[in-house]
This record gives sequence, structure tokens and C-alpha cells, in this order.
Amino acid sequence: MKFKDYNLAKPIKEQLEVLGFNRPTDIQFRALKHILDGEDVMAVAQTGTGKTAAFVIPMLHHLIVKKRGVYDGIRGLILVPTRELAKQISNVVSEIGAQTNVKVLGLFGGVEQDLQIKSLKKGVDILVATPGRMFDLISQGFVDISKLEIFVLDEADLMLDLGFNKDIKDVLKKIPKNRQTLFFTATIDKKIKSLAYDTVKNAIRIQISPKNPVSKNVAHAVAFIEMDDKRFFLENVLKEYPEQKFIVFVRTKVRAERVVAAMERVDLKAEALHGGIEQKERFAILDRFRSGENTVLVTTDVACRGIDIPDMDYVINYDLPDNPENYVHRCGRTGRGNKTGQALSFCSDIEIPLLEAIEEYTGEEVERYHINSNEYKDILEDTDSGDNNWQKLLRDNNSEEWEDK
Repeated sequence: MKFKDYNLAKPIKEQLEVLGFNRPTDIQFRALKHILDGEDVMAVAQTGTGKTAAFVIPMLHHLIVKKRGVYDGIRGLILVPTRELAKQISNVVSEIGAQTNVKVLGLFGGVEQDLQIKSLKKGVDILVATPGRMFDLISQGFVDISKLEIFVLDEADLMLDLGFNKDIKDVLKKIPKNRQTLFFTATIDKKIKSLAYDTVKNAIRIQISPKNPVSKNVAHAVAFIEMDDKRFFLENVLKEYPEQKFIVFVRTKVRAERVVAAMERVDLKAEALHGGIEQKERFAILDRFRSGENTVLVTTDVACRGIDIPDMDYVINYDLPDNPENYVHRCGRTGRGNKTGQALSFCSDIEIPLLEAIEEYTGEEVERYHINSNEYKDILEDTDSGDNNWQKLLRDNNSEEWEDK
């Protein structure tokens, strides 16, 4: 079934064609009809499956077909856990709704609120928000969700991980009981189920969860590399594929800055992204990465959930994550929708327990990328940093002495 076969408003169909959206992904196919019919939906779908469009498309259709009455408040609310996700999803709404008159606003902290208040005063149909800034502006009288028609809770599992359970319940107290609710989560456990039952009613349950939660579109492997040698192997990969786009995951903010500095020493441009950077600059860094102005992003797990980068070629797990679930989300930054991608992890001796935890979580062994001793030594010596040049000089001198004899 193609998007043109759905009973969607003409401006949405035409814009989907412009965007190259021809056939729905699995989660879109299974959710669209139910959402268009006005039913509550609880969906469990791994990252990169296209779930954002699964709720944005029918939400836009609803707001076009059902005209706004005298109520001038928010009609559709998408609640998300992070500022980056709020900005990203608001952009998706704008793109898919480009040929409609539906007005959307991404509302989040870390930036001045004056422009946000100005937009709210002009009128907003769909609000994509993080809880903190939204409650702040509700208390100031600038946000009204009292007659909300559609409520979307996205990345519900991360919302709970970040401690937003009370905020979600506070939202439920402020919105009408007679509403449509769409509940999306990447993972499911007792806490998530409890929250879902409090949020949706008589919901259609959809679960897209293969045995191995890593997307089938992603080829992922691990290479065993000593901790102090990782920068040389990253340099090698980046120089081997200079036209590709890389997102490199590290464990800490300090480590992100150090890896960027190490790449700069060998004339490789990279940018760091982590929670210690001001929000405005974080958005600018992501924009440069999306546009291709910068093709290497070194980041902490602040970017492992929900962030959609067009044409992401490679994920490098420079450090393995402490939480095996984040491995799945990291790998999900590539191979999104119907595209394919690759993920390579660097595993040191001390990280082997983390690798074992990942394999237990996914239920499968991660493919081993074997590097023989000669290849390993060549990569260490083939660096422009100067750190290992003495080894190369010794090897070359020994070769010359052997030839002289």
C-alpha cells in the first residue's frame, strides 16, 4: 500500500510525494489507519523505524479536516524528553505540513523564551515540547492545553529514565479526558506498561520488535582495540572514507573533547557534542552535521536517542556504552527508514564485559572484525600525529640494515 492510497488530505499527500515518501514503513503501515480512525495507539518500535511520521501524518490530517473552533489554544501536543528531539520533531511537522496552514512550535529550555512567547501569541496548533519549559509557560499563562485534541507521548521509556514520570502525570491532569492519545516507546517493561495504562484507553497495541533489536538495516561489528590505540584506528577509518558521514560515540564529555583534539592533530575536522555545551551551540553543531558542513560528530549519549541525521553512513562506538540498550539506540542513528548503514565498535580488554552485556541484551553475538597483528601494527604506525613515528623509523632502519647486509 502506498501513501497515495490512504484517505489523507490532499496537501499532505502532495507534500509526501515531494519528500519522496512513497510507501509507509512497517510501523507507519500498522499505525496509520488506527490513528486516522481516531483510536488510541500504544506502539513499541525500535529506533529508526519511522515512528515520527507515523503520528505526525495523521495528526496533521486531523487538524486540517477538523477546523479550529473558538478555542485558540494548543490542539495537538507532542511531549518529548530532550530539547534536540523537540526541535527535530517540530521540523518534521513543518516539512510534512509545508502545504498546510497548520502552525507548529518547538518549545524547550536552554534558549530565550521571548521568541517562543511571540509565536504562542500568534497562535500555535501543534506544540512539540519538553516538560520544563512548557510548564513554565503554562504557569505564565502563555500555553493553554485545556481543550487538547491529540496527545502524543514520544520516547516514553527515556522520559521515565530521565525522571519525567511526575511531569507526565501532571500533563494528564491538565488535558481533557476525551482526547486521542498516542503512546510511543522503544522498549517495554513493567514501568512503561503502568504508564501506558494511565495514559491510553482501549488502545490498539502495536509491537515492532524483532529478536535482535538492532535494525536489520544496520551491519554492526566489533574490533578488539586497546584503549590507548583507539585514536589511531579512528584516524585510519576516517581517512579511508573521507566522503562519508560519521557519528562517533564516546563515554564522557572530556573524552569527546580529547578525541576531537586528537583528530585535529592529524588534520581531520571534527566537532564535539555533549551536555556541557550551550543549547544554542548544540543546535548549531547538529545543523552543521546535518548539512554536511562537518562530517564527523564526536558525541556522548546525548545524541543516541531520537536524533535523525539524513544519510548517516557510519556509527563508530569509540567507547562501548555502560547501558546495553544505548548500543541499540546508537546503532540506530544509521540505517534509518529503508536505508542501510554500518556500525563499528572499538572494544578494549576492560570493555569485554560491556560487550558481553550487549550480546546478552540483543540475543546475538556481534560480528567480530578480525585484525591480524601486522595490520594492527601498520595502523599504529601509519599516523600523521607523530606519536608513533619512532616505531616506523626503527622498522625502516632495521629493514635498510638488513638490505645492506
